Amino acid sequence: MTLRLSEPVTLAPEVWRERSEVHAERADELTADHRRRASRAEKHPVEDFLFTYYSYKPAVLRRWHPGPGVVLEGAADARGGWRWYETVHDDHVRVAEEQFRHERGSLYRGVTGLLRATLDRPAAFGCFGLHEWAMVYRADATRHEIPLRLGAAGTDAVVEAHDLRCTHFDAFRFFTAEAAPRNREPLDREGAVAREQPGCLHAGMDVYKWMLKLGPLVPGRLLLDAFVLARDIRELDMRASPYDLRDWGYSPVAIETPDGKAEYVRQQRLLSTRGQALRRAVLDVLTPAAARD
Repeated sequence: MTLRLSEPVTLAPEVWRERSEVHAERADELTADHRRRASRAEKHPVEDFLFTYYSYKPAVLRRWHPGPGVVLEGAADARGGWRWYETVHDDHVRVAEEQFRHERGSLYRGVTGLLRATLDRPAAFGCFGLHEWAMVYRADATRHEIPLRLGAAGTDAVVEAHDLRCTHFDAFRFFTAEAAPRNREPLDREGAVAREQPGCLHAGMDVYKWMLKLGPLVPGRLLLDAFVLARDIRELDMRASPYDLRDWGYSPVAIETPDGKAEYVRQQRLLSTRGQALRRAVLDVLTPAAARD
């Protein structure tokens, strides 16, 4: 059991209700375009990814959680029936942290272990986003109904001119059969924790997924910050991809050129720094420095 060395913080009703409302408003702003398109059955090749690949609806982002060690005064009627919450006395409610750890122990240990391993590992910045190129290498059809910027032959030539250095299994598993053997090493699910590294764009996007899986243990601000990071990473990921997204308002990061590579790595480093800050922040909330497992 993880022991907390400080007294829990108690929030008055007007305080936690305001925080909840401000959080919901921010979440609504972040998802407004997606919700508007969804109401019209319109698709977006870049932004829809955060709601289709991760399969979480915008409503999940609206629900504010204070995180562990925070007691909500006068919240029994509003939150007493929420899963992973408990009434501590009278009408005071808090996140049932120990219950979550006990009942979701395998998930909790897996997520925190992966976050900690990635946090402690040096970042690699030599992949240049070629995973998206490897997903269409010598393919009969593309993954998106969008033309390739360099055409099929030009795209294949870029893959063949580079060393594929993907470290993220959930990207590698979508490589074409012809591209997979070109990767520096084969990847599998079992080795994911050992290979995950903070320079990887997909590892950075997944910080959002891991926070969602930890549910009420993650304070609302961190969850929305992780969503914003995932959105920004997705944009770079697709701008550096072989797809021509100029009609959608995205200028390419032409990683097949020296200037494009330099720009990609510059942005990759900035995104990696943000991802590491979020990993550190959520681990500090879950396992305070004085009581790390």
